[in-house]
Amino acid sequence: MAGKPLRIDIDGPDVDMWADGSRLTYRGEPFTGEVAEYSGDDFVSLDEYVQGRVHGSSRAWHYNGRPESEGVCVGGRAVGLWRAWHENGVLASEQWFSDDGWSLLESRAWDEQGRPVRNRSGRHPHPEQVPGDGAGARARTEFSPPPPP
Repeated sequence: MAGKPLRIDIDGPDVDMWADGSRLTYRGEPFTGEVAEYSGDDFVSLDEYVQGRVHGSSRAWHYNGRPESEGVCVGGRAVGLWRAWHENGVLASEQWFSDDGWSLLESRAWDEQGRPVRNRSGRHPHPEQVPGDGAGARARTEFSPPPPP
């Protein structure tokens, strides 16, 4: 990957996203590497891309620096366990996606005080039609801090 950056800013002048959000290019070529997003000086998300599609870890942070979501994508689809947190650090949701990313298998959610508000199980062939936040994180007990820019 000589001459290409390993991490780019999603708002950079050489970055383009297809209208449907399915592909990302850098200088006209499908990008492979990390894509960071900033809001002012705040680092708010980091996604891994392969050939222009989200493929690998996907992480986001609230503006207060606490974790917002974390999960894994394969070929642009959410797979496995995703988690999201409220701004106060309390777990907001857990969603389990099939290995192919086509089905939402289970979903749980909690309010800002940690009280359960939703518990769904069963295959949902179209996860985007299932109410919920759609955000998430991998199955691990600790969330990694934002990496340095």
